[in-house]
Amino acid sequence: AAPQPHLPGCVSGGRTYQRVYGCDLLEDGSTTGFYKSAYDGKDFISVDLDMMMFDVEEQNKKWEEDRTDAGQCKHYLQNTCIEWLKKHLSSGRAVLERKEPPTARVSGKEAHGILTLYCRAY
Repeated sequence: AAPQPHLPGCVSGGRTYQRVYGCDLLEDGSTTGFYKSAYDGKDFISVDLDMMMFDVEEQNKKWEEDRTDAGQCKHYLQNTCIEWLKKHLSSGRAVLERKEPPTARVSGKEAHGILTLYCRAY
C-alpha cells in the first residue's frame, strides 16, 4: 500500500496547519479523491489527481513539477483510502442503514445579549 501523506515538521509559535483529504466510491464504481492543506488559514497546497501534480498556491513552487509525491498521493486516495472506505462501510453498514431517528438535544448559552443554540444528534 502507498504511504499515507505526512505532515511537514512541526512549527513553533502560534501557527495553524490544516489538512483535509478523503475519497469517494461512486455508484458507477469509479473513485475520486481530494487532498488540501492550509497554513495560517490560507490555501497552501492541493493535489490535482488527473495531472498527478501539486497545485501550490504561493510557497514552494518547486514542488509543482515533482510528480512523485503527487503520484503517491493519487495512489493513496484511489486505492488505500478506497479500501479503508469499503472496509468501514461494510463493518458499519448496520449503523449507517438504521431506520430509527437520532436522539437530539438542544441547549443554549447567552453571552453579551446573544443567545447561541447548540443542537447535538446521537
